[in-house]
Amino acid sequence: MLSHFDQKGEAHMVDVSEKEVTTREARAIGHVKMTPQALDLARQGTAKKGDVIGTARLAGIMAAKRTADLIPLCHPLPLSHVSLAIEADEALPGLRLEATVRTTGRTGVEMEALTAVSVAALTLYDMLKAAEKGMEIGEIRLAYKSGGKSGTYEA
Repeated sequence: MLSHFDQKGEAHMVDVSEKEVTTREARAIGHVKMTPQALDLARQGTAKKGDVIGTARLAGIMAAKRTADLIPLCHPLPLSHVSLAIEADEALPGLRLEATVRTTGRTGVEMEALTAVSVAALTLYDMLKAAEKGMEIGEIRLAYKSGGKSGTYEA
């Protein structure tokens, strides 16, 4: 049985009150493919909307903090750390994103890391769409998590 459904099959928030408090970390990754010209605009900060990468980083961090407002059954968590790296990749071509989120609590931060990458990618698209509408957001996934009963996972 999936943990977000009760015995009647109805959605509910999982009761984590009996879980052990541990340090938890999650890392999520993804990318935004774009033309080399759009990538240049992002790197140089010369897009019409300004500092594309800095704005996307801030949007992703803010989104991680609001994950419980966006995903109906997520627990609101006191995050102790959120970082978001956005790096140019000429071979893609595009930008690679990696969010790292930490907390000390009874449930993990995988959704917060995935939300950070997703919203940062959407922000990159929004800020660069005037230059290129055919960008591709992809490969958003959990790369690593630690803490809790299930222990460590590495993709």
